[in-house]
Amino acid sequence: MIQSSGGQSQARQRLFEQLLTARGFGEPADRVAYLEPDYQAFRHDPFLLPDMEAAVARIIEARDAQQKVFIYGDYDIDGLTATSVLLDALPKFGITRLESFIPNRFVEGYGLTKDAVRQLIDRGAELIITVDCGSLSYAEIQYAHDAGVDVIVTDHHNVAPSMPVAVATINPKRPDHAYPFIDLAGVGVAFKLVQALQSRIDGIPAGHEKWLLDLVALGTVCDVVTLKDENRANVYWGLKVMQKTRRPGIKALAAVTGIDVGAIYARQLGFVLGPHLNASGRLETAQRSLDVLVAPTIDAGMDAAAILRQMNLDRRAQQDTIFKAAREQATLYDKDPVLVLSDPNWSHGIIGIVAAKILELYKKPTYVLQEMADQTKGSARSYGDFSAADAIRASEAHIIKGGGHKLAAGVTMKTDKIDDFRRAVNDYFRSLNLPPQAHLLDPAADVSLSSLDGIDEHLVTLLETMEPFGNGNPQPVFHFKDLRILARRELGAEKTHLKLTLGDELDRAIDIMAFGKAKEITARVGNVVSAWCHLDINEWNGRRSVQGKLLKLDI
Repeated sequence: MIQSSGGQSQARQRLFEQLLTARGFGEPADRVAYLEPDYQAFRHDPFLLPDMEAAVARIIEARDAQQKVFIYGDYDIDGLTATSVLLDALPKFGITRLESFIPNRFVEGYGLTKDAVRQLIDRGAELIITVDCGSLSYAEIQYAHDAGVDVIVTDHHNVAPSMPVAVATINPKRPDHAYPFIDLAGVGVAFKLVQALQSRIDGIPAGHEKWLLDLVALGTVCDVVTLKDENRANVYWGLKVMQKTRRPGIKALAAVTGIDVGAIYARQLGFVLGPHLNASGRLETAQRSLDVLVAPTIDAGMDAAAILRQMNLDRRAQQDTIFKAAREQATLYDKDPVLVLSDPNWSHGIIGIVAAKILELYKKPTYVLQEMADQTKGSARSYGDFSAADAIRASEAHIIKGGGHKLAAGVTMKTDKIDDFRRAVNDYFRSLNLPPQAHLLDPAADVSLSSLDGIDEHLVTLLETMEPFGNGNPQPVFHFKDLRILARRELGAEKTHLKLTLGDELDRAIDIMAFGKAKEITARVGNVVSAWCHLDINEWNGRRSVQGKLLKLDI
């Protein structure tokens, strides 16, 4: 509803500069580096990563001896894109006997396993290169070593003080690293291996490695690593590569998901392409997603992408069913500060998403489990000062195995231990005596305003120059104080969505959408409210206007 006018230009520019300063970019040079990140300036020396020299030497040896090489991936998007990067790059360096292996969540499970290594040995593997896994796979890499098969690990997960018996363990989180930026995604580490090979052998001319950045951007955004430093530069330029991508499968997936690949932005990677590429690994096998990423023709890409589209629809239907049941079960444990929910019919390929949704709804750390006969497997999501992984370690007497990170973890236990586990993680939470945590889930405002001065289409265009948005560089949040509700309209087939029109004292107005919150938000016309919003452009019947996406509303 807000239209731009000449009188708003100064207010708009002040707002934008206020945003940049709030993000830590008050100086002109810092703003240039942020708004237009230089690929070369952020391209750190790959040989600062531990064991890179040894990895390059071993790959050259494999090339010279024409050995059979396997890329061992992971079933999430980071692992799939990292696998795709090496499948694309290594043949250009002369690795002609190259195959990939993606473990099945429901068969091999996560990471490197002895059964999987045995399969690769039986298929003639002479060198295995892991991507996005392997740093803690001591027994599995020893097994390969004892069979005469070398392993190169490329990974970004946490490490232990000692390394496995791999030829190389390339991981920026190793304590002996000299790398200036440690928060690379798994695909980022694989890309550094390509850059290292580039500098030693012919195959990919300098600068041509940028054609891999579409895959690097996809894996980096979807793995939710920090979009700063090298990651930001890789995603910034990776989006430009993706806009003119040479990959038939990415073109096909964009087509079936309704994305204009020529104008793609980071949130579409995380919220559209990402869920589709994750769906196959959650329901069946992630190989189907790899088939999309490496599709040789547009026809093959369209066939594979159509399968993913249907799988994602199935995933969403299952997710909705599980979420509804988990939400009802959560009411039975409303006094617990940590929710532990379980059911035999909840697929462990989907429960991680459900755990995140339950956490958002109840503002409590949440473990969602699938009971599988006498054994139960689950995923956890947390926030604030409560570590999901530390709670699992504190409950080790009741589990078979478990681990992960502060905000996300996995656990396996005997089914008859669920109640014991529930008591243990709740006892652990109470032992911490944490201050109230729920407010930590509230949106943090970049700017607070008591009017709509400067809010127009041109401001949203300026905000787009701050892309890519994601972890470490979130979409700006505007806090509008003391606006009056001028209109309220419930939308959707079941009237679940809400559109509020908010106005300031100078009769300027803006539409705010609250998706799925029509019943939750009780504010009425005439109420004076404070609203926290993201700003975007809404296009309807040829008309463009600024529209807010509501994050929080206070009356």
